[in-house]
Amino acid sequence: MDMLTVLPPNFGYVILTYFYSWFMLAYLATKVGSARKKYNVQYPTMYSDKEHMFNCIQRAHQNTLEVIPLWLVFQTIAALVYPLSASVLGAIFVTSRFSYAWGYYTGDPEKRLRSAYGYIGYFGVMILSISIALQLLGVY
Repeated sequence: MDMLTVLPPNFGYVILTYFYSWFMLAYLATKVGSARKKYNVQYPTMYSDKEHMFNCIQRAHQNTLEVIPLWLVFQTIAALVYPLSASVLGAIFVTSRFSYAWGYYTGDPEKRLRSAYGYIGYFGVMILSISIALQLLGVY
């Protein structure tokens, strides 16, 4: 079966959204690697007892790694039926993770909350996924 005939039109935007998320994760990982050198936090230590800034940088990356798997699942489900909407919502979510990290990078964890707009993208693909589930179950 040819994948180009199975996937919906505009699914290419979804794939580009996945690449955007990969770029964001690579950026956050690079920031942690640089912070390890700057603050002399050796592997396998996850957090520092002495360096608050390192912990903020590490936490921004770690929290993103915690939420991305479920986002990927809902993003994919939503994209199979609503590829363009899922792509826009995905781009909002991924962009918000940059804002989340940059807020944390100030050293004031409260500034990470400037990324709250990302919930539009996260909950948006969840709602689309629920809608698809209900359609498949014949609820509507």
